[in-house]
Amino acid sequence: MLEAKPPSPGSGAAAHIHGHRRWAAPLLASVLLSSLLISASLFFSSSRALLLSFSPLPTAASAEPLFVEAKLRQQMRAEERPPPPAVPRIAYLISGSAGDGAALRRTLRALYHPANTYVVHLDLEAPAAERAELAAAIRADPVYARFRNVRVVTRANLVTYRGPTMVANTLHAAAILLREGGDWDWFINLSASDYPLVTQDDLLHVLSELPRQLNFIEHTSDIGWKEYQRAKPVIIDPGLYSLQKSDVFWITEKRSVPTAFKLFTGSAWMMLTHQFIEYCIWGWDNLPRTVLMYYANFLSSPEGYFHTVICNVPEFRNTTVNHDLHFISWDNPPKQHPHYLTVDDFEGMLNSNAPFARKFGREDPVLDKIDQELLGRQPDGFVPGGWTYLLNTTEKGGPFTVERVQDLRPGPGVDRLKKLVTGLLTQEGFDDKHCL
Repeated sequence: MLEAKPPSPGSGAAAHIHGHRRWAAPLLASVLLSSLLISASLFFSSSRALLLSFSPLPTAASAEPLFVEAKLRQQMRAEERPPPPAVPRIAYLISGSAGDGAALRRTLRALYHPANTYVVHLDLEAPAAERAELAAAIRADPVYARFRNVRVVTRANLVTYRGPTMVANTLHAAAILLREGGDWDWFINLSASDYPLVTQDDLLHVLSELPRQLNFIEHTSDIGWKEYQRAKPVIIDPGLYSLQKSDVFWITEKRSVPTAFKLFTGSAWMMLTHQFIEYCIWGWDNLPRTVLMYYANFLSSPEGYFHTVICNVPEFRNTTVNHDLHFISWDNPPKQHPHYLTVDDFEGMLNSNAPFARKFGREDPVLDKIDQELLGRQPDGFVPGGWTYLLNTTEKGGPFTVERVQDLRPGPGVDRLKKLVTGLLTQEGFDDKHCL
């Protein structure tokens, strides 16, 4: 019978020591490897810090902008623009609705100058035949055809004055002018019920003396009663989605006044610079689109959209001149519905020194009085100016530029307009009264 041999003394201790040796070696190796990795990390971190400590820090002037909006602003400022011509050029939008075709053509005639650019628009409420008649009349006119500076919006928009569709239509015309209108300095929006009180030579002569960055836009941040009757209510304009014009309607919910931007309000009629119109269309920092979406549900958005945009952008807020260049006879209060102007208002128009007036009834006798006494315009003719000698020549048409101020033939209106503009720009505290 075999018996188990008892373990010799010390054999258990030896086995225990041998087991410790089996896991001690890997542990030691891992500790050494970790130490090496930590040391390397500290070495490279300190080297990088040392390198940075000897690297020149970028200055504010040389730093590359972090955000694309800032880069675009730098690019816009750095662009080498050719010096503007001595005499500026104006881009006009003249818009109307059903029954306004004849009035629109008359206003265009009174405003015409071959150096300017024009977009005319009869909205979708006008019958197709009336819109076609307007397009045919302009296409058949030998002067318009010669200088090719009048464009008719063929894809008409439905425009509701109290809704955002009027703003959308203005932006539509501005986009056309930016793309096809050539070089111009100011954009003016008018309607078929507007009419000039000075000649284009008068206007161009005065504007030739002004900085090209001034935006004439009546505005205020004191929205008063409009906060509760316009800013907080939410409206829907069926003109955004319907082919039939109908009035805006309200929904029951209210909204708070914006905190992302400050609201401004003012006149729907304005003269804006090429640079600002370009900004409204491109909107590289997205503010114009954000504000546009807000005003899509704002009653009478044409009296707030451009004002809010321009006064919330540092590049443009100090370029404003608080005037809409119009004579308007308002109901009082609350100045929401202009009276139709008649011969009884003629002296008031003259004394206002404004270059434009509204609102005129179709073929009102006061328009003939303005033609005869202020514009020197014959029925269905053009307003005489430094360019009208071309009507008796056969010179080739195309883009036309007034090379020198001396080539203009201003009339008495130039003194009235100069008085208005000089008074606006020299009033006390002008530089401190932007966007208040």
